Amino acid sequence: MKATPASLAPSLSPSAAPAADELADFRTDRRVLLLCGLALPIGCIGAVVAKGLLWAIAVVTNGAFFLRFSAEPVEAQNNHLGWWVVPVVVGGALVIGLMARYGSEKIRGHGIPEALEAILLGRSLIDPKVAVLKPVSSAVSIGTGGPFGAEGPIIMTGGAFGSLFAQLFRLTAAERKTLLVAGAAAGMAAVFATPVAAVLLAVELLLFEWKPRSFIPVALAAIVAALVRVPLLGAGPVFRVPLHAAPGAGAFAFALLVGVCVGLGSGGLTSLVYACEDGFAKLPVHWMWWPAIGAVVVGVGGALDPRVLGVGYGTIHGLLRGELLGPALVGLLVAKGLVWAIALGSGTSGGVLAPLLMIGGSLGALLGSAVGGRFGDAGLWAMVGMAAMMGGTMRAPLTGVVFLLELTDDFAALPLLFVGSVAALCVTVLLLRRSILTEKLARRGRHVAREYSVDLFELMRVGDVMDRVPPVVSADVTVAALSDRIARGDALLSKRQGTLVVDANGSLVGILTRADIFRALQGGSAPTTTVREAASTDLVVAYPDETLRDAVAKMLRRDVGRLPVVARGGGVRIVGYLGRADVLEAQLRRQEEEERREHGPLRETARAFTG
Repeated sequence: MKATPASLAPSLSPSAAPAADELADFRTDRRVLLLCGLALPIGCIGAVVAKGLLWAIAVVTNGAFFLRFSAEPVEAQNNHLGWWVVPVVVGGALVIGLMARYGSEKIRGHGIPEALEAILLGRSLIDPKVAVLKPVSSAVSIGTGGPFGAEGPIIMTGGAFGSLFAQLFRLTAAERKTLLVAGAAAGMAAVFATPVAAVLLAVELLLFEWKPRSFIPVALAAIVAALVRVPLLGAGPVFRVPLHAAPGAGAFAFALLVGVCVGLGSGGLTSLVYACEDGFAKLPVHWMWWPAIGAVVVGVGGALDPRVLGVGYGTIHGLLRGELLGPALVGLLVAKGLVWAIALGSGTSGGVLAPLLMIGGSLGALLGSAVGGRFGDAGLWAMVGMAAMMGGTMRAPLTGVVFLLELTDDFAALPLLFVGSVAALCVTVLLLRRSILTEKLARRGRHVAREYSVDLFELMRVGDVMDRVPPVVSADVTVAALSDRIARGDALLSKRQGTLVVDANGSLVGILTRADIFRALQGGSAPTTTVREAASTDLVVAYPDETLRDAVAKMLRRDVGRLPVVARGGGVRIVGYLGRADVLEAQLRRQEEEERREHGPLRETARAFTG
């Protein structure tokens, strides 16, 4: 039933305050305090989960390679098994395959793509099985010699626990996303004692936004995790190194060269990983057996060069101290890169960050050694190579820079790290359409856009795009008469799907759509029914000074395609009309700014002076 005219005034009463006074830099409200309160226990949970994962890796490593039950941290590369390494690695991979097939397939891979998928497509809901199986499978994989790091699994596991904790409360999907990412950042901050880098990783890879609503709780969780880490795992930095002096001008140029070379290596490494994945997909066996097949190569590589086994934090620390030189760097670079690409391509469980640090550090140290330490020692260029490899491969340059700073406390290297990381990012963005993280999602039919910008609809006001000459008809006109005017091609009425209905004073009293006209014509009442009687009077309106985003939100909430635009300050005086076409016109303007090339007014001024 149509609303009566008397009911129209309350639904259209404009706000007395102008929109400009209500608009703020951020839309964050007090619910951020609720999220902060929930982030505190998530930070503690993330630290405990990190401790548990590292404990489990140590126990499995001790049992698999040293035949003892102990949680003492130990490197798989220090084993004395010789060729018996091969069955150890293959046995662990068989367990992973069984867990993935009969537990959850989501434990396969390094975890970050799965976290991205849960955030973007799964409304930030993660299966409880993943929270249990992911750390267990990663501990088995890494503990039996898999050439991976713990950061991918801890990001996925911390995120899973954050998601599960969030599901206990009445929250929106966006708020659950914040707590999921808070758990992921807390896990990374606890493993590496890098809270700032963990938050930057969340911003660059996981949040897909830059809002205080999400940034503050995530930062709080990372800080709490870093504090809880101290009694559980000790204080940082994880890789303390001799501090370097401030770099000279030549070092900046060399950092650029290292960044470009590492960027090229990053592109080749990413292509190699997915070439291996494609190769495994062609095998005539179930994917459950792929990790075991890939583990044969890992085992052989580990027997020939034990440094490729496990996380390899000791090797990473040796690179940062400049202890590896010459042929040792070449062997590590080739062996680790090949073994890791094959293992990751097989679909086993493990992270990418530690291998990237080792490979990037080897390449950076090799380049630094090639110039005889002219611009700094090999350890310095290992640092630059690590940051560049993270920045290029993961498309997270700020994370790469800050991560190395927090790992080493060598802040004098900051400018060189930044140059190398940005250079590597430039190379990989131009060479590869997608990163090593998003390529996996693309192969599942998902697209992830990594370029963030201010919402166009937040920048523009309704008054910038509205039709200032709206289609208007008097309330006492019959529907039949209006239909005839539209049929004859009335320029003002025929271009819009809706017509605004006004009374004798010119005030808005309703809106009549083509569907309303059709119903009246079909029912035979068009000759006697006025447009006021046929129009909808339960309206929502827009104001010329409110953002286009707010107006579009009103359209979506009410499932309408057009809004009357009225002046503020009392009454319902019409000043415009906002339809779908006007919204698209705003988007077209932005598209032209991106694609249309033209000279600015300065060129014309120069021409005037030069004749």
